[in-house]
Amino acid sequence: MFGTAVEALRAQTPWPMGAGVADAAVVAVGYPTDAPYDSVRRSWDYSPPPGATYPPHTPQGPDVRTGGAETFLTFLEEELKPEIARRVRTDPARSALFGHSFGGLFALYALFRRPEAFSRWIAVSPSVYWENFTLLRFAEAFEASADRPTDLRVLISVGEYEEAPAPFPLDAADAEKRRAVQASARIETHARAMHTRLSALDGITSEFELIGGETHMSVLPTAINQAIRFAFGTWR
Repeated sequence: MFGTAVEALRAQTPWPMGAGVADAAVVAVGYPTDAPYDSVRRSWDYSPPPGATYPPHTPQGPDVRTGGAETFLTFLEEELKPEIARRVRTDPARSALFGHSFGGLFALYALFRRPEAFSRWIAVSPSVYWENFTLLRFAEAFEASADRPTDLRVLISVGEYEEAPAPFPLDAADAEKRRAVQASARIETHARAMHTRLSALDGITSEFELIGGETHMSVLPTAINQAIRFAFGTWR
C-alpha cells in the first residue's frame, strides 16, 4: 500500500487551495518480498511483548513468534529516523505514524511507550484484542504517566464491515470459522473503546472514524487518504 500513500499525497499537494494538504515525505517500512504481506515478520515486529510462539499454519511454514514491538520501535527511533533526517529536512512537530491491523496495534503500542516519537498517530483496524489484550497494560502505564506530551492527536478508524456482517455472500468452506473469528475480535467495539479511553486524557485529541462500506482489507485506500489529511491537512 506504500504506492497508494505516495500517489494520494502527490496528487493533492500541488493544489493547496483545492486539497488543503501540505507537502510531506512518506517513509515506507516493509520487507524483502514481492507478496503484499510478510505475515511472519509482521507478527514479530508489530506485537507487544512478552509475546509467544505459535505453530506454523502449514506443515512447511515457520513457527510464528510474537512480541518484538519494542525492538522494532527502537529501530524506528534509533536507526531509521537518523537516516531520514540525513536525507530529508523534516518537522518533528508534524510527524505521523500509520499502521493497519497488526500495524494499528503497533501504532498504539508505540504511542503508549514513546509518545514523544510522533505528534500524529493513526491506528486503522487495530488488533487491540491480540494475545488477551496485552496492549492494555501499556495503555494503563501511559494513563498513569505524569509527563505525557500535551499536544498529541490520534485517529482510530475501522471499516463498517469489520465487525458487522458484510453484505456479500460468504460461501467459502471456512465461512463459519471466519465469521466466528470476526465476532470474537470485535475490531470496532475495541477500537471505539480505545478512542473513548484516549479522549478522556489531558493533552490528547482523539478522533474515531467508521469508514462506510469497507471490510478489514478494503478499508486501506480510504484510510490512507484520511491519514494524509489528518497528519498533513492544512485546514485542521
